[in-house]
Amino acid sequence: MSDSTVGALFSSPVITRHSANPVLSSSDVPYGPALVFNAGVAKYKGKYVMVFRNDYGDEHKGVVAPHHTTNLGLAFSDDGVKWDVQPAPCWSWHDEEVIRVYDPRLTVIDERCYLCFAVDTRHGLRGGIAVTEDFNSFEVLSLSLPDNRNMVLFPERIGGKYVRLERPMPVYSRGGTDRFDMWISDSPDLKYWGNSKLLLAVEDVAYANDKVGPGAPPVKTDKGWLTLFHAVDIDHSRGKNGWEDSWKKRYTTGIMLLDLADPSRVIGRAEAPLLAPEAAYETSGGFRNDVIFPGGMILEDSGEVKIYYGAADTVECLATAHVDDLLRLCLDGIVK
Repeated sequence: MSDSTVGALFSSPVITRHSANPVLSSSDVPYGPALVFNAGVAKYKGKYVMVFRNDYGDEHKGVVAPHHTTNLGLAFSDDGVKWDVQPAPCWSWHDEEVIRVYDPRLTVIDERCYLCFAVDTRHGLRGGIAVTEDFNSFEVLSLSLPDNRNMVLFPERIGGKYVRLERPMPVYSRGGTDRFDMWISDSPDLKYWGNSKLLLAVEDVAYANDKVGPGAPPVKTDKGWLTLFHAVDIDHSRGKNGWEDSWKKRYTTGIMLLDLADPSRVIGRAEAPLLAPEAAYETSGGFRNDVIFPGGMILEDSGEVKIYYGAADTVECLATAHVDDLLRLCLDGIVK
């Protein structure tokens, strides 16, 4: 597609925002962050577990804390709606090279919980993978070269390999500005990654003109890997649009289906967004309004799909749909 402005966007009618939204906000966290969002969520050892991003400072008044104050919080739940927030952050990493860790994504593989994360360093933005069994200690398994982020792992090996989705940030080779696409890579051991392929480009998505990339880790269905992605459009006529001095972008959530045996092959994709900013907690009063970023997706035995997403870079929310409706969206949409 061209770089022309994207018009009005709306959520799919198959999606339902939970009446308890936001399901987690800064007021629920006892150690005083200003913003709580972009969480990873999984079912692990009989409970729902959420690892969420904490940002500090008084952004509402234009006072943003240093980046090294960002950390990751931890919460557990019996129903995926009401969360028991733990009394202290579970992970904070900064040293002479590392500035902060943020934007966690959780995937359970072989009864161990893997954490994908973004990490700001003094020599570039990198993507990392860590593993934990207790959320008290994290073993870092790999860090990418700059600049790469938004990594998510598939929940099982495919063809004997671990597989991840990612969004590198090639400014120079994509026109000197944002033009970031979604890629797929594999690994024999979660440390060394290669066989990288372009999976979804900005120009493939009618409601994106800026970037597309991974959202929540994919979930397995009998028809393929159900996969969320974030899609971003930019409109330079947008005003302040949040606590920041200027915010011109809008983040929506798309959905597609990847082949079970070869997830580098898109077998179906919905033509329109699954989730677009519409609710008040998504469109107003936030740090960056008009932002929806999916970080967790759980397929229940009942067929209900829980989708956890950061809203306005300020709070964490939940939406639900039936898996059959989501599959129908993909398979009735753009088929490749």
